[in-house]
Amino acid sequence: MAGFRDRGVAPAGHRVIPHPGVTLALEFGAGPLIVADAAGRQQQGSLAAGLGFGSGAHWVRGEHFEAVQIRLSPVIAHTVLGVSPADLDGAVVPLDALWGRTAAQLRERLNATSAWEDRFALTDEFLARRSDASPSVDPEVAWAWNRIVASRGLARIDRLATELGWSRKRLWSRFRAQIGLPPKRAAKLVRFDHAAHRLVVGEAAARVAAESGYVDQSHLHRDVMAFTGTTPATVVGMPWLAIDDFAWPDPRRPGRR
Repeated sequence: MAGFRDRGVAPAGHRVIPHPGVTLALEFGAGPLIVADAAGRQQQGSLAAGLGFGSGAHWVRGEHFEAVQIRLSPVIAHTVLGVSPADLDGAVVPLDALWGRTAAQLRERLNATSAWEDRFALTDEFLARRSDASPSVDPEVAWAWNRIVASRGLARIDRLATELGWSRKRLWSRFRAQIGLPPKRAAKLVRFDHAAHRLVVGEAAARVAAESGYVDQSHLHRDVMAFTGTTPATVVGMPWLAIDDFAWPDPRRPGRR
């Protein structure tokens, strides 16, 4: 969870970097938060975006808005959102469409709260209430997702299926329906995310490629291009990665948690 504010200093917006989580943006303030895709389609206000959001070039912009951004594990996203991550399919959906009047009420409460820590506490309480429902992901699927994350995307999908006693086809079908991506694509996204953050802290691309499971540096370059539409050298300067303390430690940021 992190707090963001925009005072109109970047009118062109910021390129979204895909992340292995379901993204929520709880927007409040004077002006709208706007998300635009490569085709020029726009959504504004409080939003939810599926796993891998940002692939295919998305931009976030706005003026005089503030927002709490939340990254949810896809394992618990269904209970919080009320829909499966697969229903989002990597797209951007207004929270009003998922939560109705509740989304507007939360926006009003955030807008009336001045301190970021109080906003985080309010959001924590709200998410906890929504996640009280029974888990909606099979324990086997949750186990496979957690193994992929723990391995930084290097887990072999066929081996996971074998350990579960499932066929590869069954794992693919259940995983895609409940997590929102096929397991191999999810592993690729997790691997990319790990590599991108190593690049941001200044590690050499050749070393990152060798230690992150890529065949070579060109393979890393292709993956970064596929997920972001830009090169590894450009990605390291993207403000979107500023949510992570170890990547962009910046005491001027209004808040993060």
